[in-house]
Amino acid sequence: MIKRSLYFSNPAYLSTTKEQMVIKRKEFDDVFTPIEDLGLIVLDHHQITITQSLLAKLMNNNVAVISCNETHHPTGMLLNLDGNSLQSQKFKAQINASQPVKKQLWQQTIIAKLQNQGRLLNCQKKNGDFLLELAKQVRSGDPSNCEAQGAVYYWKNIFPEYLDFQRERTGFPPNNLLNYGYAILRALVARCLTGSGLLPTLGIFHKNQYNAYCLADDIMEPYRVYVDQVVVNIIKTGADFNEMNITIKQELLKIPAMDVKIDEQKSPLMNAVQRTTASLSRSFETKSALLLYPIFNVE
Repeated sequence: MIKRSLYFSNPAYLSTTKEQMVIKRKEFDDVFTPIEDLGLIVLDHHQITITQSLLAKLMNNNVAVISCNETHHPTGMLLNLDGNSLQSQKFKAQINASQPVKKQLWQQTIIAKLQNQGRLLNCQKKNGDFLLELAKQVRSGDPSNCEAQGAVYYWKNIFPEYLDFQRERTGFPPNNLLNYGYAILRALVARCLTGSGLLPTLGIFHKNQYNAYCLADDIMEPYRVYVDQVVVNIIKTGADFNEMNITIKQELLKIPAMDVKIDEQKSPLMNAVQRTTASLSRSFETKSALLLYPIFNVE
């Protein structure tokens, strides 16, 4: 089942009744939405009120709730702390994962990332074969840092030359679009990790002590290309992307529902992420690295 993503950019009062979210807005009729249909909620206005009873039900249904700051950028996230019935067992397997297994998981992650980036470049009629060849050189733990080598080439070629683009979190547009899309993706991955009984904090590669979502940052790497694809398409339309507007946000919020190819089947991205996190959980429990990632479709 495809879970819905809801974005609130105007004042609203959000409550619950009979396992539904009730949306109250001035001059509009009340809207009722089944909570079980939701996967992601973005709160982007300082005059939004949400009741504790609704928050509790959202958490019980593993809905990721994102809060935005005064610049309309996602800055906070609420997640369920008890997302799986076998959570303690899965926590233990994750914590006890050996270094060789973690290195193999990271190798598979970087291979998938480089391959997807190469396919996207080829889809844009640019030479992505360099990245496809680089993916073949990735060893366990990526000691040669093929990821960084690929990033230099990828960011130099993905956008039109006239942008003279440099990927920096606080850099010039379209960095703002990438940041927003990645924040949505990160929340989605973190939600699926908790649903698979894993701790988003304990990464297989990222280890920043100030980062509460190291594992989400690891697992989202091969999925970033789908955000990049949306941003490339927005630029191609000729739209003004210097400022985030409602239309651009609506396009980025479609990412969880976009179709991807995983395990030779077409699947909504949100469902694909859940399959990836489930495969990660199995890898920890079986002590063997067998991650399932999507393959970017160039068709």
